[in-house]
Amino acid sequence: MQYRQHNQPGCGGCLFMVILLVLISGGTSLLFEVLGAIFYLGLFAVFFMVAAFWGFSYFVKRQVAQYESSQTESHNQFVFLLVNILVNIAGIDGEVSRSELSAINNFFRHHLHYNQSQMFWVKELTKEAMAASVGLDELLADFKADFAYEPRLILIELIYQVIYSKPDVINAELNAAEKIAVYLEINAYQHQTIHNKYRGVSQAAADSEESYYGVLGLQPGAGFDEIRKAYRRLSKEYHPDKVGHLGEEFRQVAEEKMKEINVAYNHLQKKFGG
Repeated sequence: MQYRQHNQPGCGGCLFMVILLVLISGGTSLLFEVLGAIFYLGLFAVFFMVAAFWGFSYFVKRQVAQYESSQTESHNQFVFLLVNILVNIAGIDGEVSRSELSAINNFFRHHLHYNQSQMFWVKELTKEAMAASVGLDELLADFKADFAYEPRLILIELIYQVIYSKPDVINAELNAAEKIAVYLEINAYQHQTIHNKYRGVSQAAADSEESYYGVLGLQPGAGFDEIRKAYRRLSKEYHPDKVGHLGEEFRQVAEEKMKEINVAYNHLQKKFGG
Protein backbone atom coordinates (compact mmCIF):
# COMPACT_ATOMS: atom_id res chain seq x y z
CA MET A 1 0.00 0.00 0.00
CA GLN A 2 1.32 3.43 -0.96
CA TYR A 3 1.16 6.54 1.17
CA ARG A 4 -1.48 9.03 0.06
CA GLN A 5 -1.28 12.62 1.18
CA HIS A 6 -4.37 14.03 2.88
CA ASN A 7 -6.19 16.78 1.04
CA GLN A 8 -7.32 20.05 2.58
CA PRO A 9 -10.94 19.84 3.81
CA GLY A 10 -13.52 21.39 1.51
CA CYS A 11 -16.43 23.59 2.46
CA GLY A 12 -19.28 21.84 0.77
CA GLY A 13 -21.60 22.48 3.75
CA CYS A 14 -20.66 26.14 4.27
CA LEU A 15 -23.45 27.53 2.08
CA PHE A 16 -26.00 25.25 3.76
CA MET A 17 -24.89 26.48 7.21
CA VAL A 18 -25.16 30.12 6.11
CA ILE A 19 -28.69 29.56 4.82
CA LEU A 20 -29.69 27.92 8.10
CA LEU A 21 -28.20 30.80 10.08
CA VAL A 22 -30.10 33.35 8.01
CA LEU A 23 -33.37 31.46 8.45
CA ILE A 24 -32.86 31.23 12.22
CA SER A 25 -31.92 34.89 12.66
CA GLY A 26 -34.24 36.62 10.21
CA GLY A 27 -36.58 34.22 8.59
CA THR A 28 -37.45 33.68 4.96
CA SER A 29 -37.65 37.39 4.03
CA LEU A 30 -34.03 38.00 5.10
CA LEU A 31 -32.96 34.92 3.16
CA PHE A 32 -34.54 36.30 -0.03
CA GLU A 33 -32.91 39.69 0.57
CA VAL A 34 -29.47 38.07 0.92
CA LEU A 35 -29.99 35.92 -2.17
CA GLY A 36 -31.27 38.97 -4.08
CA ALA A 37 -28.21 40.98 -3.08
CA ILE A 38 -25.94 38.15 -4.24
CA PHE A 39 -27.86 37.96 -7.54
CA TYR A 40 -27.55 41.70 -8.22
CA LEU A 41 -23.88 41.69 -7.26
CA GLY A 42 -23.38 38.90 -9.80
CA LEU A 43 -25.24 40.88 -12.47
CA PHE A 44 -23.13 43.95 -11.71
CA ALA A 45 -19.92 41.90 -12.01
CA VAL A 46 -21.03 40.50 -15.39
CA PHE A 47 -22.01 44.00 -16.59
CA PHE A 48 -18.65 45.40 -15.47
CA MET A 49 -16.69 42.67 -17.31
CA VAL A 50 -18.75 43.10 -20.51
CA ALA A 51 -18.38 46.91 -20.33
CA ALA A 52 -14.62 46.61 -19.77
CA PHE A 53 -14.26 44.23 -22.73
CA TRP A 54 -16.39 46.45 -24.98
CA GLY A 55 -14.52 49.57 -23.88
CA PHE A 56 -11.12 48.01 -24.61
CA SER A 57 -12.31 46.71 -28.00
CA TYR A 58 -13.64 50.17 -28.89
CA PHE A 59 -10.33 51.74 -27.83
CA VAL A 60 -8.30 49.31 -29.94
CA LYS A 61 -10.50 49.77 -33.04
CA ARG A 62 -10.32 53.54 -32.67
CA GLN A 63 -6.52 53.43 -32.36
CA VAL A 64 -6.28 51.17 -35.42
CA ALA A 65 -8.57 53.39 -37.52
CA GLN A 66 -6.71 56.56 -36.55
CA TYR A 67 -3.33 55.04 -37.35
CA GLU A 68 -4.47 53.64 -40.72
CA SER A 69 -5.90 56.99 -41.79
CA SER A 70 -2.61 58.73 -40.92
CA GLN A 71 -0.56 56.53 -43.29
CA THR A 72 -0.26 56.34 -47.07
CA GLU A 73 -2.11 53.70 -49.05
CA SER A 74 1.24 52.19 -50.13
CA HIS A 75 2.34 51.84 -46.52
CA ASN A 76 -0.88 50.15 -45.46
CA GLN A 77 -0.82 47.80 -48.48
CA PHE A 78 2.82 46.87 -47.82
CA VAL A 79 2.27 45.94 -44.18
CA PHE A 80 -1.02 44.19 -45.00
CA LEU A 81 0.65 41.94 -47.58
CA LEU A 82 3.69 41.45 -45.34
CA VAL A 83 1.57 40.16 -42.45
CA ASN A 84 -0.61 37.95 -44.66
CA ILE A 85 2.36 36.34 -46.41
CA LEU A 86 4.07 35.66 -43.09
CA VAL A 87 0.95 34.06 -41.61
CA ASN A 88 0.65 31.85 -44.71
CA ILE A 89 4.29 30.78 -44.42
CA ALA A 90 3.89 30.09 -40.70
CA GLY A 91 0.82 27.95 -41.42
CA ILE A 92 2.44 25.65 -44.00
CA ASP A 93 2.87 22.95 -41.36
CA GLY A 94 -0.83 23.10 -40.52
CA GLU A 95 -0.78 25.57 -37.65
CA VAL A 96 0.52 28.99 -36.72
CA SER A 97 2.42 28.55 -33.46
CA ARG A 98 2.83 31.08 -30.67
CA SER A 99 6.55 31.34 -31.36
CA GLU A 100 5.82 32.22 -34.99
CA LEU A 101 3.28 34.88 -33.99
CA SER A 102 5.81 36.18 -31.48
CA ALA A 103 8.46 36.40 -34.21
CA ILE A 104 6.13 38.46 -36.39
CA ASN A 105 5.20 40.78 -33.53
CA ASN A 106 8.81 41.14 -32.38
CA PHE A 107 9.90 42.18 -35.86
CA PHE A 108 7.47 45.09 -35.84
CA ARG A 109 8.03 45.95 -32.18
CA HIS A 110 11.83 45.76 -32.03
CA HIS A 111 13.15 45.98 -35.58
CA LEU A 112 10.69 48.62 -36.81
CA HIS A 113 10.15 50.21 -33.37
CA TYR A 114 6.35 50.13 -33.55
CA ASN A 115 4.53 51.78 -30.65
CA GLN A 116 1.47 50.38 -28.90
CA SER A 117 -1.05 51.88 -31.37
CA GLN A 118 0.87 50.44 -34.30
CA MET A 119 1.09 47.05 -32.60
CA PHE A 120 -2.70 47.06 -32.12
CA TRP A 121 -2.94 47.44 -35.90
CA VAL A 122 -0.45 44.63 -36.61
CA LYS A 123 -2.29 42.29 -34.25
CA GLU A 124 -5.62 43.09 -35.94
CA LEU A 125 -4.07 42.37 -39.36
CA THR A 126 -2.64 39.11 -38.02
CA LYS A 127 -6.00 38.04 -36.62
CA GLU A 128 -7.71 38.81 -39.96
CA ALA A 129 -4.97 37.01 -41.91
CA MET A 130 -5.44 33.85 -39.82
CA ALA A 131 -9.17 33.88 -40.63
CA ALA A 132 -8.74 34.69 -44.36
CA SER A 133 -8.68 32.17 -47.20
CA VAL A 134 -6.44 34.05 -49.67
CA GLY A 135 -3.68 31.81 -51.04
CA LEU A 136 0.06 32.48 -50.87
CA ASP A 137 0.43 32.63 -54.68
CA GLU A 138 -2.11 35.42 -54.94
CA LEU A 139 -0.50 37.39 -52.12
CA LEU A 140 2.98 37.06 -53.66
CA ALA A 141 1.70 38.13 -57.09
CA ASP A 142 0.25 41.30 -55.53
CA PHE A 143 3.48 41.92 -53.60
CA LYS A 144 5.67 41.52 -56.67
CA ALA A 145 3.43 43.79 -58.73
CA ASP A 146 3.32 46.52 -56.08
CA PHE A 147 6.85 46.62 -54.62
CA ALA A 148 10.43 46.84 -55.82
CA TYR A 149 13.58 44.97 -54.81
CA GLU A 150 14.36 46.46 -51.38
CA PRO A 151 10.94 45.70 -49.85
CA ARG A 152 11.25 42.17 -51.23
CA LEU A 153 14.52 41.71 -49.32
CA ILE A 154 12.76 42.81 -46.11
CA LEU A 155 10.09 40.18 -46.77
CA ILE A 156 12.64 37.37 -47.34
CA GLU A 157 14.52 38.28 -44.16
CA LEU A 158 11.37 38.21 -42.05
CA ILE A 159 10.27 34.90 -43.57
CA TYR A 160 13.48 33.30 -42.29
CA GLN A 161 13.01 34.91 -38.87
CA VAL A 162 9.62 33.22 -38.62
CA ILE A 163 10.85 29.84 -39.93
CA TYR A 164 13.74 29.69 -37.46
CA SER A 165 11.66 30.90 -34.51
CA LYS A 166 10.61 27.29 -33.78
CA PRO A 167 12.76 24.55 -32.22
CA ASP A 168 12.14 22.25 -35.21
CA VAL A 169 12.56 23.80 -38.65
CA ILE A 170 10.04 22.53 -41.21
CA ASN A 171 11.53 21.59 -44.60
CA ALA A 172 8.32 22.57 -46.37
CA GLU A 173 8.70 26.11 -45.03
CA LEU A 174 12.35 26.30 -46.15
CA ASN A 175 11.36 25.08 -49.61
CA ALA A 176 8.63 27.73 -49.73
CA ALA A 177 11.14 30.44 -48.78
CA GLU A 178 13.48 29.28 -51.57
CA LYS A 179 10.66 29.41 -54.13
CA ILE A 180 9.54 32.85 -52.93
CA ALA A 181 13.09 34.21 -53.27
CA VAL A 182 13.26 32.92 -56.86
CA TYR A 183 9.79 34.23 -57.67
CA LEU A 184 10.66 37.69 -56.30
CA GLU A 185 13.92 37.63 -58.30
CA ILE A 186 16.19 37.97 -55.27
CA ASN A 187 19.90 37.76 -56.09
CA ALA A 188 20.93 34.15 -55.32
CA TYR A 189 24.03 34.98 -53.28
CA GLN A 190 22.21 37.74 -51.39
CA HIS A 191 19.43 35.29 -50.59
CA GLN A 192 21.99 32.76 -49.34
CA THR A 193 23.58 35.42 -47.12
CA ILE A 194 20.20 36.16 -45.51
CA HIS A 195 19.50 32.45 -45.01
CA ASN A 196 22.90 31.82 -43.42
CA LYS A 197 22.27 34.65 -40.98
CA TYR A 198 19.34 32.76 -39.42
CA ARG A 199 20.46 29.14 -39.65
CA GLY A 200 23.39 29.69 -37.32
CA VAL A 201 26.61 30.59 -39.14
CA SER A 202 29.38 31.69 -36.78
CA GLN A 203 29.95 35.35 -36.02
CA ALA A 204 33.55 34.95 -37.22
CA ALA A 205 32.28 34.00 -40.68
CA ALA A 206 29.77 36.85 -40.60
CA ASP A 207 32.60 39.30 -39.89
CA SER A 208 34.93 37.94 -42.56
CA GLU A 209 35.70 39.55 -45.90
CA GLU A 210 33.37 37.06 -47.54
CA SER A 211 30.44 38.78 -45.85
CA TYR A 212 31.29 42.07 -47.59
CA TYR A 213 30.89 40.40 -50.97
CA GLY A 214 27.61 38.92 -49.74
CA VAL A 215 26.26 42.34 -48.75
CA LEU A 216 26.86 43.47 -52.33
CA GLY A 217 25.28 40.28 -53.70
CA LEU A 218 28.55 39.00 -55.16
CA GLN A 219 30.55 35.78 -54.99
CA PRO A 220 33.88 36.06 -53.11
CA GLY A 221 36.70 36.95 -55.47
CA ALA A 222 34.67 39.21 -57.76
CA GLY A 223 36.71 41.91 -59.51
CA PHE A 224 36.53 45.59 -58.65
CA ASP A 225 34.52 46.46 -61.77
CA GLU A 226 31.80 44.04 -60.60
CA ILE A 227 32.00 45.47 -57.10
CA ARG A 228 31.57 49.01 -58.35
CA LYS A 229 28.62 48.07 -60.58
CA ALA A 230 26.93 46.20 -57.70
CA TYR A 231 27.47 49.14 -55.37
CA ARG A 232 25.91 51.62 -57.80
CA ARG A 233 22.95 49.34 -58.43
CA LEU A 234 22.30 48.72 -54.71
CA SER A 235 22.76 52.40 -53.89
CA LYS A 236 19.82 53.12 -56.18
CA GLU A 237 17.72 50.21 -54.90
CA TYR A 238 18.30 51.01 -51.22
CA HIS A 239 18.20 54.77 -51.45
CA PRO A 240 15.88 55.91 -48.62
CA ASP A 241 13.89 58.07 -51.03
CA LYS A 242 12.96 54.89 -52.94
CA VAL A 243 10.98 53.59 -49.96
CA GLY A 244 9.77 56.87 -48.46
CA HIS A 245 6.23 56.11 -49.64
CA LEU A 246 6.22 52.95 -47.48
CA GLY A 247 6.53 54.91 -44.24
CA GLU A 248 9.26 56.27 -41.98
CA GLU A 249 10.02 52.87 -40.41
CA PHE A 250 10.95 51.35 -43.79
CA ARG A 251 12.92 54.44 -44.73
CA GLN A 252 15.03 53.81 -41.61
CA VAL A 253 15.50 50.17 -42.64
CA ALA A 254 16.82 51.39 -46.01
CA GLU A 255 19.17 53.84 -44.27
CA GLU A 256 20.59 51.04 -42.11
CA LYS A 257 21.05 48.84 -45.17
CA MET A 258 22.81 51.69 -47.03
CA LYS A 259 25.25 52.01 -44.12
CA GLU A 260 25.97 48.27 -44.40
CA ILE A 261 26.51 48.58 -48.17
CA ASN A 262 28.83 51.56 -47.75
CA VAL A 263 30.94 49.74 -45.15
CA ALA A 264 31.29 46.72 -47.47
CA TYR A 265 32.16 48.85 -50.50
CA ASN A 266 34.69 50.98 -48.61
CA HIS A 267 36.43 47.86 -47.30
CA LEU A 268 36.70 46.27 -50.76
CA GLN A 269 37.65 49.57 -52.38
CA LYS A 270 40.64 49.84 -50.02
CA LYS A 271 41.58 46.24 -50.78
CA PHE A 272 41.75 46.97 -54.51
CA GLY A 273 43.25 50.42 -54.01
CA GLY A 274 40.31 52.06 -55.70
